[in-house]
Amino acid sequence: MSSLPRLDTSSTRRAFLGQAAALATVALLPRASASAPVRKPNSIINGVRIGTISYSYRSALTSAEELLQALLTGGLSEVELMGAPIQAFAGFAVAPGGGKAKKAAPAIHYTDAQREAQLAKCRELRKLYNDAGVNIHIHKIAFGPSDEEVEFNFQVAKALGCEGITVERSDAAVKRLAPFAEKHRIRIGFHNHTANVPVIEQPDALLDYGRYVAFNFDVGHYVAGTKGKSPIPVLEKYHDRILNLHLKDRTADGGNLPWGQGQTPIKEILQLMRKEKWTFPANIELEYKIPAGSDAIKEVAKCHDYCRAALA
Repeated sequence: MSSLPRLDTSSTRRAFLGQAAALATVALLPRASASAPVRKPNSIINGVRIGTISYSYRSALTSAEELLQALLTGGLSEVELMGAPIQAFAGFAVAPGGGKAKKAAPAIHYTDAQREAQLAKCRELRKLYNDAGVNIHIHKIAFGPSDEEVEFNFQVAKALGCEGITVERSDAAVKRLAPFAEKHRIRIGFHNHTANVPVIEQPDALLDYGRYVAFNFDVGHYVAGTKGKSPIPVLEKYHDRILNLHLKDRTADGGNLPWGQGQTPIKEILQLMRKEKWTFPANIELEYKIPAGSDAIKEVAKCHDYCRAALA
């Protein structure tokens, strides 16, 4: 993700609510058979797992329930779920700082009973999504400053059924989190921006911290950060150490564009994943400016269609 400002698309929420109302109306219509199965989404395309990071809907949608409806509307069965909707649903907060600030905020302490109740809510959230046909494959909840909070973050991942947790790349973070990842056997995917992309000229030092340390490889940021280099050699070298991809189309000078208009070889990346049978998810991350008259739900759906066309 980048530090782009929130997109001014108040129409997105109105559009979403309109779609939700329409779906609710359809649900009230008589059915040919009361036992007719509900069609679940499937965004695994010829073996390639296409999903999105819930950050893509940041312009309007915030709750876990709203996000689920957006995923179903877009036909997406895989998601990297950001912290805020999980925390709101399960009823817990995380102290800011996570040890990276010069003066981290005090840890937030909960009783054992409160933690058990929060984990039960996370399991409830997992069931809500799974029953609808959506897999929460990764979460991105900030790590608090205490070991207790870090430990709980991994417990949340297990409760949600996640295969990993993503976090921004930093030396301090990998040193701190690698032992917890090893203990719980849950991978940590470190997300690159333009200034800290994976290196291929020599082994990337990030991976020296343990087998559960991985890349959350943002291929668009890689193109912008390397002034136009292809991310494909990184995929070829580190494919077994990639937790997930963030897909976006950027240019060598840093611009975010609608897919197919920039320099990120998204189509070629997806086709390579199909050819090599790599099973890490490729997550849509909507960062280009939403066109007038459209909204985040429609634009994520367009990106999904782009993936389907690439993998047809």
